[in-house]
Amino acid sequence: MNLTTLELIRQREIPSPEPMGSYAASDVVFLLKDISHVDLEKGTGEREQAIQSGVHYSEMLPVEYQPTAEYIELFHQTLEQSAARIARHTAIVAEKIVERRGLNLVLVSLARAGTPVGILIKRYIELKYKVTIPHYSISIIRGKGMDENAILYILQQHGLETAIQFVDGWTGKGAIRKVLKESCDHMERTYGVSLDDDLAVLADPGQCSGTFGTREDYLIPSACLNSTVSGLVSRTVLRDDLIGPADFHGAKWYREWSSADVSTQYVDTIAQYFPQVMNQAEIRSDDNATGTSEITWKGWQDIESIQQSFGIANINLIKPGIGETTRVLLRRVPWKILVDRLDNPDLQHIMMLARDRNVPVEVYPGLTYSCCGIIQSLGGGGE
Repeated sequence: MNLTTLELIRQREIPSPEPMGSYAASDVVFLLKDISHVDLEKGTGEREQAIQSGVHYSEMLPVEYQPTAEYIELFHQTLEQSAARIARHTAIVAEKIVERRGLNLVLVSLARAGTPVGILIKRYIELKYKVTIPHYSISIIRGKGMDENAILYILQQHGLETAIQFVDGWTGKGAIRKVLKESCDHMERTYGVSLDDDLAVLADPGQCSGTFGTREDYLIPSACLNSTVSGLVSRTVLRDDLIGPADFHGAKWYREWSSADVSTQYVDTIAQYFPQVMNQAEIRSDDNATGTSEITWKGWQDIESIQQSFGIANINLIKPGIGETTRVLLRRVPWKILVDRLDNPDLQHIMMLARDRNVPVEVYPGLTYSCCGIIQSLGGGGE
């Protein structure tokens, strides 16, 4: 069975990846095709209209938001204030992964929010266990699935006995968690290879992951920026005229933003706290292993409540959690922002972006999440 499966996988000729992004190769290898030469960016309004008219979001890119000096200062302040907290949650996630999966492991982060988290987990494991874990970043796209060629390449390089651990930054509604499960099921049907669809995240406010650092909905500073905190890599692209049968999904490498790049500074700042949180992580990992990792999908109750309260026809227009709300403000056309309370210290950047874009903010008591972004309906569909 294994021999047949491996032979089937090796039949697919997949070229080795080209260098991509601003991270060191020792931190991550991007399994992405560089399509930097293609003009894919559309303005926020034009892109929103296209998405809600049925064009898939992966066929174009948003114009990269260029933050104000005040906003950049807020990012650095937030990173300084939260670095130890993120280090602790990274350590908890890493300890859970090692406990459950062992050290014969490959980390596979989901580009692009998962990439810095995967780097942090890799660095923690190397520091604590003196083992260098391979780490790749791959594309996964709602409605189209995970990059099959990327997974096949990883299996060709590391064999069927090596465990694959998927990594992302946080959960919102849990849509990507569902896409991951569907993609893993497809790999089993097609190639006979069984992949664990467990998704490790720093924060799981949607309660749809069993491997997480916390279920608090708090600000992970990498959500504040786009490519300049993600290795200068764009969102991933999948379009038939750009991506061939043997290609990885595509992305752009924004070399022109290198002077503003804080990707390595971000992970370095957090990683320096690892030595002091190691013991805490072991304790918290033990505590969290006893019944508290149940997947309840509780966040969906919020979404359904909001959908009914505001008469929103398309649930895809509701983006819960700090990370997703930030994305709404950075690259969509927001209608309004809902918050659990106005004095939540994790929402400073949300308030700043909402003011800049003249987006109303309303208190919505009883939210599971700290906030929720609602996209303006233009009368069509939606991402």
